Amino acid sequence: MTKRFGKGMFFIGIAFIFSLGFVQAQESKQTLNLTLSQALEIALSDNPTIKVADEDVMLKKIANKETWQNLLPEVGIGAGLDHTIKAPQMNLGGQVFKMGQDNSNTTNAALSISLPVFAPAVYKAMSMSRTDIELSLEKARSSRLDLVNQVTKAYYQLMLAQDTYDVMLASYQLAEDNFNVANAKYEQGAVSEFDKISSEVQMRSTKPSVVSSANAITLSKLQLRVLMGITEDVDIVIADNLSNYEMSLFAEQLNTDSLNLSRNSTMLQLDLNRKLLDQNVKAMRANFLPTLAMGFSYQYQSLYNNNWNVFKYDWIGSSSLSFSLSIPLYKAGNFTKMKTARAQITQLDWSRLDTERNLKMMVESYRNNMTASTEQVVSNKENVLQAEKAVLIAGKRYEVGKGTVLELNSSQVSLTQAQLTYNQSIYDYLVSKADLDQVLGKEVSVK
Repeated sequence: MTKRFGKGMFFIGIAFIFSLGFVQAQESKQTLNLTLSQALEIALSDNPTIKVADEDVMLKKIANKETWQNLLPEVGIGAGLDHTIKAPQMNLGGQVFKMGQDNSNTTNAALSISLPVFAPAVYKAMSMSRTDIELSLEKARSSRLDLVNQVTKAYYQLMLAQDTYDVMLASYQLAEDNFNVANAKYEQGAVSEFDKISSEVQMRSTKPSVVSSANAITLSKLQLRVLMGITEDVDIVIADNLSNYEMSLFAEQLNTDSLNLSRNSTMLQLDLNRKLLDQNVKAMRANFLPTLAMGFSYQYQSLYNNNWNVFKYDWIGSSSLSFSLSIPLYKAGNFTKMKTARAQITQLDWSRLDTERNLKMMVESYRNNMTASTEQVVSNKENVLQAEKAVLIAGKRYEVGKGTVLELNSSQVSLTQAQLTYNQSIYDYLVSKADLDQVLGKEVSVK
């Protein structure tokens, strides 16, 4: 057994050397000390998803500008030169008339301006474009809420991993101390080999949990780093733990804010889509209305010139002002499109009702989880205090020879489980709170 123990210590020493090299490699990285507020601030400024959402809003604003520009006048300049090789002739009642002059040039230059005077379809399109901008802004806000939720839960996950590592490391150190006591007593002949073996098994069985919790910290940091949009050469350090949030649990329970869905992003997007469909129906009705446009043209002409020097031509100017009225009488496609739009509105109304019911159920579920977690925190904290006392008593009993190693190991396992359960209950509350804030559409103020 002593040989196996020595061999085990050799492997632990090798692992320690590798971990020391890893720590030295970490020291070459840039260290970023984070709080939750700082993590959210960095994520909202550097995450690519947010940048994509902001660009989408910019595109909608450009599209809106294109819509109202349809009401601006259109101005154009044109010019033309026509060389007649042989002019056509017309025969009327035996009399032949020549229409033009052979080997002559006819030139013209014109300025034309057109302006829509009454265009109801354009007016409705402008209203739809403004609503589309509102929808894009709400989608961008939804992206921010989703990112805040993910970063917040990733931050809590990293805290849970760190606290779990601390618990498991303390458990390993306690098991190691117990083994040292049992081994010393065994060498003195005060206890049996069974006590020594049991304490050694307890110590070794705790070691994998320490390694596993250390790996969980690395993975949690990686997830948070990706969400924040920072590179791998930056190491994240969080000087925070779950027990710091214990008092906030009870303070939140006293909060009587209304839990309505007025700021829920999904509901707001459904309402804006409903508004867009209503405006679409109005735009289709505008297709039945007349449109009026005004046009103005100014033209210079010179006819039948026998040379190519346009500066010596005799130019004659003319101008005209025109109005055009278009009255649609019948187009079957317009009626079909309106019927389709009304069906889409009905479909959206049913979808909104179902979404609202599901969201209310989620709100109630999160609130119940928070209440249950709060009660569990109180119970679990008392369990931790009792377990710590039990470990102390078991240790003293074992030292004076009145207790067994099984009692000592059992009390240690109970303490570890109580501490892990305590941390988990706080974590469950914080995660439910983050999900509830997202459903309610609560925005976090980042300093």
